[in-house]
Amino acid sequence: MRSELFHNVEAQVEAGTFARQNTKMLKVRLAAGPGFFYAVQGSMVAYQGAVDFGYEGSGGVNKLLKKALTGEGMSLMKVSGSGDVFLARDADDVFVLELEGDAVTVNGWDIRRVEGASMLSGGLFNTTFSGTGALAITVHGTPVVLNVDQPTFADMQSAVCWSASLQTGIRRTATAGALVGRGSGEAYQLALTGQGFVVVQASEGHPVAGSR
Repeated sequence: MRSELFHNVEAQVEAGTFARQNTKMLKVRLAAGPGFFYAVQGSMVAYQGAVDFGYEGSGGVNKLLKKALTGEGMSLMKVSGSGDVFLARDADDVFVLELEGDAVTVNGWDIRRVEGASMLSGGLFNTTFSGTGALAITVHGTPVVLNVDQPTFADMQSAVCWSASLQTGIRRTATAGALVGRGSGEAYQLALTGQGFVVVQASEGHPVAGSR
């Protein structure tokens, strides 16, 4: 059988590492032993070998990250065993960050319009990852990395992650009705100051089901 489809063969990955299978998919190779990693529930698209998926209960790291990452509650699964695991989410682009004793803050803004009101509600549900290891993030639309060496502002749902050393805040433009963002309804931005970087995706994320 012949097809261009069969050009998409498996990527070669060393045991215990994260690697992109392609721009939309992550491959993780687990070796037998104590190794494991955490992934968002529902992100597994395929696996080979003797792999276990332990859905975290109300305690431990899941409880911590569920509160820290998103207002909707991001549920995690503990992946362990021996084999290859393939992960993807909404066909978003995947990037792997190799932490080398530094730190990055990942965005988990929960911003939504209040029904019947011309305002936004939400909160800051970010979490900071530090130390040594690999962190895979997804972005919706090709991102740009901005060097923050002067006050920088980004749409709160478009900012993906930024240097943990940056100071953050919320900025509201003087004109309350100004449609600065692509769908925020009002002019609120994430304000970043200091020295570092911010990753901004080319969208405000996927449409929420039932939203107008």
